[in-house]
Amino acid sequence: MLYDINTYPRRRITGIPLLAAAGAVIFVFEAMIPTPLPWAKLGLSNIAVLLALIFWGFTEALAVSWLRIIVGGLFTGSLLSPAFAFGICGGFFAAAAMWALYKYCRRQFSPVGISIAGAAAHSIGQILTAKLLFIRHQGIWNILPIMLLISVFTGALVGFIAYYILARLSFADK
Repeated sequence: MLYDINTYPRRRITGIPLLAAAGAVIFVFEAMIPTPLPWAKLGLSNIAVLLALIFWGFTEALAVSWLRIIVGGLFTGSLLSPAFAFGICGGFFAAAAMWALYKYCRRQFSPVGISIAGAAAHSIGQILTAKLLFIRHQGIWNILPIMLLISVFTGALVGFIAYYILARLSFADK
């Protein structure tokens, strides 16, 4: 049996800020890791979003996503920058895609598949944000296949870690 985090209302009240804080800490540490491409990150802070989605639902997952982006932006100095806009919009797209798969296709997709879909949706949200707000050239779409390919690997990594955490929580309940 999976650990029921909804047993007490206080677990939801305290769990959302704790997951957001954990996600923000991971976000800040991940920002210090050099990457070959400036937009190619592992997205490990999305583990907190995926766990919030599984524990509580879309609204809570979106709250965790946006809180970790805002707090992470404060600490990394990217608050209200274009990167912040990319993160907020990508986070919304990712949370919405993961929620749709979790709600309607839970039996067909594990947390790994849900995470891969969220990572791909995050990339699509970032490209749409870039196209609508910053870059008017159609060439921006040329980077999407590379971003989606990277999303498969990063989403799988995030999903496997979330799956491991969920498995550990189920053992704690026994």
